[in-house]
Amino acid sequence: MGPDTARYCDVRTATETLAAPLSAEDQTVQSMPDVSPAKWHRAHVTWFFETFILGPSGRDPYRAEFAYLFNSYYEAVGPRHPRPQRGLLTRPSAAEVGEYRQAVDRSMLELLAAGVDDEVGALVELGLNHEQQHQELLLMDIKHVLSCNPMRPAYTEAGPHPTASALPGGLVSHGGGEVEIGHDGAGFAFDNESPRHRVLLAPFAVSSTLVTNAEWLAFIDDGGYRRPELWLSDGWATVCGERWEAPLYWEHDGDGGDWAQFTLSGMRPVQPGEPVCHVSYYEADAYARWAGGRLPLEAEWEVLASQGALADAYDQVWQWTASAYLPYPGFRTAAGAVGEYNGKFMVNQHVLRGSCCLTPAGHTRPTYRNFFPPSARWACSGVRLAVDAG
Repeated sequence: MGPDTARYCDVRTATETLAAPLSAEDQTVQSMPDVSPAKWHRAHVTWFFETFILGPSGRDPYRAEFAYLFNSYYEAVGPRHPRPQRGLLTRPSAAEVGEYRQAVDRSMLELLAAGVDDEVGALVELGLNHEQQHQELLLMDIKHVLSCNPMRPAYTEAGPHPTASALPGGLVSHGGGEVEIGHDGAGFAFDNESPRHRVLLAPFAVSSTLVTNAEWLAFIDDGGYRRPELWLSDGWATVCGERWEAPLYWEHDGDGGDWAQFTLSGMRPVQPGEPVCHVSYYEADAYARWAGGRLPLEAEWEVLASQGALADAYDQVWQWTASAYLPYPGFRTAAGAVGEYNGKFMVNQHVLRGSCCLTPAGHTRPTYRNFFPPSARWACSGVRLAVDAG
């Protein structure tokens, strides 16, 4: 048996709740190629259920054109509309996307009520977790969209955004040796979290808390964005080319004033105790070098997080690791189009661990592997430091 109808409805309703504060105009804008319009997110996750579950069960598509418009990157299921041009799709309207979602939901609920086998149930569960990923992306993307408006409008007055922690700092040490990481097969996981395997680690220590805005301000004040010796070559080229001088969404409050930052609740002063957010791998790596540390390996992060030893491991900011996004030993891409979900992206990206303040409840676990290119900053990404020990 697959997921029950209540879980299906909860996840699908959560997407519409997130989109509710947005106007039709808000939902159409694409502010850069990496951002997708909110209505595209709503339609794409619906297309996933229609394409991979309803179609094979014999249901006709809602509109045949949607297979082209809302396919993301699945080569095996046909051509698709170019990603950088998603913001040109004024039609279908946001309202028609809502109608599309309702029609697919009716068919899905009929299918679930009749009962599905384990194979279809696994696809439904994948589709729900896929939609939860897009719920987080919808918020990251609309934040970038709204930040481009000179009025700096709020998504909602309540945020969300990372919050300051009252937990004491310090290092959590580990003696190294042979450890096991990866998903153990109990419950849902994405394919890139498996197989579970052994890793040999040298002794290390990881900060129990996240790098804060106050600590990042010290990096800025010490010329961190103007010192090439702190940066990887590609990172320094990016800093110079993009003229970075602070995290994304930071700006001076007036001529030479204090730093303020754009958030989902609009502009607000940079809060010293909050974890720094919206920094790239390049920035995280440069900061770690400046601070006399390094970024943790993903295996180091997972071992300590599994023991509950890392404060704010979840629900604040995703944390960059020093690990390239590569397949685990023994990884095999699944057959068919669903096999394109993660495997083909295992190059030129770095792993982030944990979760962030935008991640849906219940969508976190120690083995979760997020990934982004090293220059990406619009994601809700921050920093936790590590050092060699022993």
